[in-house]
Amino acid sequence: MELLPKSSALVALALVLLLPTPPAVRGGNANSSSPSSSWNATEMHMSSSWTESPVSVRDQEAAGSRREAVVDDPENVASDFEMIIRNSSDRRRLGYLSCGTGNPIDDCWRCNPNWHLDRKRLADCGIGFGRNAIGGRDGRFYVVTDPSDDDPVNPRPGTLRHAVIQDEPLWIMFHRDMVIQLKQELIMNSFKTIDGRGANVHIANGGCITIQFITNVIIHGLHIHDCKPTGNAMVRSSPSHYGWRTIADGDAISIFGSSHIWVDHNSLSNCADGLVDAVMGSTAITVSNNHFTHHNEVMLLGHSDTYVLDKQMQVTIAYNHFGEGLMQRMPRCRHGYFHVVNNDYTHWEMYAIGGSAEPTINSQGNRYAAPANPFAKEVTKRVGTAESQWQSWNWRSEGDLLLNGAFFTPSGAGAARSYARASSLGAKASSLVGSLTSSAGALPCRSGQAC
Repeated sequence: MELLPKSSALVALALVLLLPTPPAVRGGNANSSSPSSSWNATEMHMSSSWTESPVSVRDQEAAGSRREAVVDDPENVASDFEMIIRNSSDRRRLGYLSCGTGNPIDDCWRCNPNWHLDRKRLADCGIGFGRNAIGGRDGRFYVVTDPSDDDPVNPRPGTLRHAVIQDEPLWIMFHRDMVIQLKQELIMNSFKTIDGRGANVHIANGGCITIQFITNVIIHGLHIHDCKPTGNAMVRSSPSHYGWRTIADGDAISIFGSSHIWVDHNSLSNCADGLVDAVMGSTAITVSNNHFTHHNEVMLLGHSDTYVLDKQMQVTIAYNHFGEGLMQRMPRCRHGYFHVVNNDYTHWEMYAIGGSAEPTINSQGNRYAAPANPFAKEVTKRVGTAESQWQSWNWRSEGDLLLNGAFFTPSGAGAARSYARASSLGAKASSLVGSLTSSAGALPCRSGQAC
């Protein structure tokens, strides 16, 4: 394990650090070969089924964060974003750190060849409903040196699991390329950034990422694939708590009752359930610049038709490439407000965007290329609902490019307030989607070069 002081911006991976253990992991020798030694001084609280408990402290804290995260006036979000666009354009005219991508997230940080000396700049580059997710910006750096996951209850210092469960904010990075095969789902704690830039990091062939009843998480630059169902086991979620986990479905990233979440520049494919699922009142989420491939049910936003707390859900889906081998749910929405903007849909076998339980869907500036199948040309699908019911739902297509016979079936009266709550940034012309999404997925960043 390597923990760099917050004041240090020079995080060269060649450093060999033996620094004092921070308060969150104090109580054991950070260099001990014994996985359990770091927990000897920590009280363990057992729970028979803490995943199901509706009154846990973490659940109550998360509920407060979710209420605060709901955007009452999303017009302010859109106007703030327009200012970012104008400032970015001004910088390009001045030749300041310009690489001319046109993607406002990437233009915010990628052009700087010294990005590795200012990693936390990324936290100031968010857009959309998840734009306030700061992750571990205000904490220290934690360098993952060990790809193993031998003991999900007593994780070894230096492993990814040891990093994500800490109570303090941490900006987590990787010492080298690695494949991490998790024995159980990776249960994160609040105020964490997992930053895969500068290394080729795969989380694969085991459990994957669970974001449950927490806030402020950034997941960036990972390859996440071949995730398997796990569970019926003890798993640690913080230095002071572990408990029994029931079966996890095998999502790549599962967001459960959480807020201020940003999933950016990841490559996701071929998991047992969803690639990104957000349920149980989660909100203030941005899913951006990701590359999705080879999967059936890609993205579920909303727990069930009867779970009305998802009416507060607000999710931005921007600059993603929905690519080869995808079937459906890009996304599949319930109840809330969803801004689908400037994405590239090059493959689907059944449909692209679906929903039930009266979600508001605002599709702007996307490129939809229908498959050859004449029975799968429709972008949209109302799931299990009669037309007499869904015809009042607010679904609109504005400025989308529809190719190869693709068609979007709109509905609703176009209520201004409803679409305001589903607006989170200014859409660019659909003709620019190819360039905006050309770098979707995990980036091959290397120190000392523009990423």
